[in-house]
Amino acid sequence: MKILTVIGARPQFIKAATVSRLLHDDEYAEIEEVVVHTGQHYDDNMSQSFFNELNMPIPKYNFEVGSGTHGQQTGAIIIGLEKVIKLEEPDWILVYGDTNSTIAAALVAAKTPCKLAHVESGLRSYRWGMPEEVNRIVTDRLSNLLFCPTILAQKNLVSEGGNQKTIVTGDVMYDSFVYYSNILDYDAIIQKNNLKKSEYLLVTIHRAENTDDKRRLGNIISALRSISRKVEVVLPIHPRTKKMIQKFSLSLEGIKVIEPVSYLSMIAFIVNSKAVVTDSGGLQKEAYFAKKKCLTIRDETEWMETLENGWNKLVSPCNESKLIDNLNNILSLDCSDLKYNFHYGSGNAAKKIIDAIVDFE
Repeated sequence: MKILTVIGARPQFIKAATVSRLLHDDEYAEIEEVVVHTGQHYDDNMSQSFFNELNMPIPKYNFEVGSGTHGQQTGAIIIGLEKVIKLEEPDWILVYGDTNSTIAAALVAAKTPCKLAHVESGLRSYRWGMPEEVNRIVTDRLSNLLFCPTILAQKNLVSEGGNQKTIVTGDVMYDSFVYYSNILDYDAIIQKNNLKKSEYLLVTIHRAENTDDKRRLGNIISALRSISRKVEVVLPIHPRTKKMIQKFSLSLEGIKVIEPVSYLSMIAFIVNSKAVVTDSGGLQKEAYFAKKKCLTIRDETEWMETLENGWNKLVSPCNESKLIDNLNNILSLDCSDLKYNFHYGSGNAAKKIIDAIVDFE
């Protein structure tokens, strides 16, 4: 059996690494994995370093599509994948999440004899204006196997009436979180970055809806500067965010700005933080895995389970004073008062995924 794994963005590297590591065990010696990196993330700090750190197989193909419009990225990936599939003749195409790399691979698979498996199926924000929502819904409809991280995700698919096979596997990112938590010295990582345990607010901002809107981004930065008078604010800055802050001439005074960090460093930053502020889907979950309070600067989330019992809260950046109030609240919230119900599996999602592909009829 040959599996073509298609990835292109940082969160997908992390998810795929968990499955790829297991695919190279002797138990699955009959499976050949071919990794395609679409190059959707083109900055070395956001891409190549992840392959090195996570000990992933070096991609056999790299399309280097880089930045561009949704149509430009998706079209370039489709053209590249058609050529690769013709050369490799895989049995399965394995995709993750909801990026342009995901939807491009799904469209190509639908028009070939290849079967398609989608990891993180069934997530819904119910906001059609969000490109990721379109990508995940279309990919789900075209897939032969749908791997759901939670029971709620499976319920979403059932309610939509699809007839594909759905399996609740748990979350591959939790597999990764557990694996690295057992081997890393998180304290040493934050000490190297001159941070003190539980004395800083970790912030990541990268979504276009926040970065490309001057009012939203301005409110976010202003609110962070305000809260930085009470707690150290650490911002590993995404290339897009950096570009737009410069374009809008926004001041980062009072905020500790650092370059993008590796996945393992980011996990250490989360585990040792006082709380997390983000617009990232993955970071919401990782904060939840680590039992850290999280404020998500978005109007919606596909990870509804994280909102349960107050561990995660959504806030719009359109109102700066409300954003500051929520930042103050997250600093004062006592986690010991929060009930914690875990929804993301037991750390063996990757094995369930591979076994389901092998057993598929």
